[in-house]
Amino acid sequence: MNMSLGDTLTQLTLVLEQARFETPRLDARILIAAATNKEPQDILLHEELELSPEQTSRLDKLVTRRCAGEPISRILGEREFWGLRFRLSPDTLDPRPDSETLISTIMSITKEDKAKPRQILDVGTGTGCLLLSLLNEWPHSNGIGLDIDFGAVTTACFNAEQLGMKDRSKFFVGDWLSSLEYRFDVIVSNPPYINTTAINELAPEVRFHDPKKALDGGFDGLAAYRQLIPQCRKYLKVNGLLVLEVGANQGRQVVELLSAAGLACIRAHNDLAGHVRCITCYAG
Repeated sequence: MNMSLGDTLTQLTLVLEQARFETPRLDARILIAAATNKEPQDILLHEELELSPEQTSRLDKLVTRRCAGEPISRILGEREFWGLRFRLSPDTLDPRPDSETLISTIMSITKEDKAKPRQILDVGTGTGCLLLSLLNEWPHSNGIGLDIDFGAVTTACFNAEQLGMKDRSKFFVGDWLSSLEYRFDVIVSNPPYINTTAINELAPEVRFHDPKKALDGGFDGLAAYRQLIPQCRKYLKVNGLLVLEVGANQGRQVVELLSAAGLACIRAHNDLAGHVRCITCYAG
């Protein structure tokens, strides 16, 4: 006899609770939705429906992956960021909600100028989530995303097309900014900032599933900033805005690097948990 969605949700929640996942009921609902080609909210609205044998088989495979520690977003192959859905690949970071602080900060700074056309650069673009989220907010702007990994660039191109922003965005393989020929109104980046020795201490969902080169910031986590900041100064227009994500306890050192590079109006901004998450500054 096939089980109903409601009974399956109850049993799977218990399984995930015993496996010590933080959000077992939510995870269960998402996995059931993926196995049945429904939206997660539909599971609660149609608890009486029964799973077919094929759906049960698909769910079993998804649950096995989750119990092995694979993140829900990796299982689904996508992540929602700033209200948009982004495909993931093994070559991209899984965008975290904390990184939305960069977008919310930029929107707060520029809230009166959404219609203004801007040229945007996203360095280390990954899925393209930062650039494409900004382009979604700024319909008259264009942008470039750079990443050292060809697979990441391919993923970002796919996301741009799926989100209807292919004509306003270009993605290239590049080692930082060395291949560019003009300046930008806004440069944004979430560079690698985990110090090398700390990578093995990260949660398994990060350590085993995010690409190491997108995490590893060298012996002190600041290697990428030392390369990136002087180049950003060169490629910003006059009064251009630079926004950088930073890791825990890195704000002061990044501010010092920005100041040494001659950037002005340097400010730190907190995420929802109250931690410094990004630094903004301007070119003189």
